[in-house]
Amino acid sequence: MTKRIRKAVIPAAGMGTRFLPATKATPKEMLPLVDKPLIQYGVEEAVAAGCTEIIIITGRGKGTMEDHFDRAPELEMSLEKRGKTELLEVALSTASLAHITYVRQPEALGLGHAVYMAKELVGDEPFAVLLPDDIVDANVPCTKQMVEAFAQTGSSILGSEIVEGDAIQAYGCLACTPDASDPRLLKVTDMVEKPKPTEAPSQNAIIGRYILTPRIFEMLENITPGAGGELQLTDAIKALLQHENVYGFTYEGKRHDAGDKLGFLKATVEFALKRPDLGPAFSEWLKSFPL
Repeated sequence: MTKRIRKAVIPAAGMGTRFLPATKATPKEMLPLVDKPLIQYGVEEAVAAGCTEIIIITGRGKGTMEDHFDRAPELEMSLEKRGKTELLEVALSTASLAHITYVRQPEALGLGHAVYMAKELVGDEPFAVLLPDDIVDANVPCTKQMVEAFAQTGSSILGSEIVEGDAIQAYGCLACTPDASDPRLLKVTDMVEKPKPTEAPSQNAIIGRYILTPRIFEMLENITPGAGGELQLTDAIKALLQHENVYGFTYEGKRHDAGDKLGFLKATVEFALKRPDLGPAFSEWLKSFPL
């Protein structure tokens, strides 16, 4: 019987240099997309997929993330005294999303190393990995779609989307064939990290969503670190292919690269326009804005 996905790992130890100076003292993951920090979108997606335990990999200067998902007695008391019931519920909601544990990564040594930091807390269970830079707007949360695919295959699942043209050189790329049982599933035979467009085995790019079996930790222990001593998750998954099936998964939804300034701006506009309390007025303002 396939084990249920109960745990999700969210790597959040990076320095966010692309958003300097905003991220000099504020974690990139705490930058607000409309009125909610990036990392909260990831936590909420994991919870919607059935995860009850969230493991956030943090680093120096990331304490505000812990504060965000904790109770704030002074704020709560102030809102209660002023009769701000709706705002009080918002303030309380972040502290009750899930059981959240924090693991400190003393040095940023690659995504593989960040995932490996969660080994003791994950244990012998399959688990989800969500990169908070990737915000996926979908009717059915992306991770939930992948959890359902895992229940079907019992194998590691990599979120994937078609990337056109030269853009593939910015992604990990899958060598894969469609699965006969489900066209959304892609049987992976190899992976190439940031290939030249002329050498890419396909246009199927890996995005920041994974369901991984616990054997990935064994692979991470045995792969050779790359430049700067970094452990690459793609190298570990390639090693996993020698032992288990791995599938790409073409999810339904729209991904925003919120780790990029332009992508962040686009996501902010689109999410704001979808809000019933902001969308109509914002749309009217955009129409009147001189371009």
